[in-house]
Amino acid sequence: MRTLVTIAALLASAAQALAATLDRVRERGAFTIAYRVDAKPYSYLNERGEPAGYIVDLCREVALAVRQSVGSEVRISYVAVTAGDRFDAVRDGSADILCDPSTVTLARRELVDFSIPTYLDGAGVISRDAKPIERFEDLQGKRVGVLAGTTTEQVLHSSLADLKVGATVTTVRDHREGINLLAADQIDAYFGDRAILTAFLTQQTLPGFRIARHYFSLETYALALPRNDSAFRLLVDGTLARLYRSGGIRALLTKTFGRSKPDEVLDTLFVIHSLPEK
Repeated sequence: MRTLVTIAALLASAAQALAATLDRVRERGAFTIAYRVDAKPYSYLNERGEPAGYIVDLCREVALAVRQSVGSEVRISYVAVTAGDRFDAVRDGSADILCDPSTVTLARRELVDFSIPTYLDGAGVISRDAKPIERFEDLQGKRVGVLAGTTTEQVLHSSLADLKVGATVTTVRDHREGINLLAADQIDAYFGDRAILTAFLTQQTLPGFRIARHYFSLETYALALPRNDSAFRLLVDGTLARLYRSGGIRALLTKTFGRSKPDEVLDTLFVIHSLPEK
């Protein structure tokens, strides 16, 4: 009897999880977006004190679809997260969706589900013009900073170990701390997502610094979602696929990255994931 009760409880829990997110949104009257304050141009706090960025804009499109789905007025609320606690926010229900440059990994899929891909980026390095870093071997004997709790940190440690490169690695809480350490000559290089590093060089006065010409890794980003909620994931994937099919994604990219020449690899990713409605 106890076994039957346990199985019934598990089945009930699983059934509840399938529609948990949309039900929770309907009950609260709010759709909560988790975002980062330091991951420009993907997810950040702008000069007006508002969440902004390419991936935040994607989540606003999802929010519109959520409003249509639940059939009632739903406000959008935001919660700031860090690289260290971002997946916890989705797992514990304090956020309905994570809108930052999250790389899809199998280990992370034990914590959260992911949407279809939203962007391709990779690791880059900022260093001084006088002592440029262009490959992992150039880090020999150097002090290098990296954001803690990220796949970028994992790539850095594993690559240094595989290549037997001796470098002193310093982890930081956010990208701004890492850039400040670099400017203060407390580290020789800073390792991070290339687009984020480019944004920092653009918005801050950092004469005498440069970004390596080559990527040190390639990573696929996606929106992190609560696990085992197929109804919500279908809504998110459908929203993204429609953006990709219609070309609406190009307007969001232009808003964030400007009218640069379309990246062929990125365009291919959008074509592949332009899933048909039927």
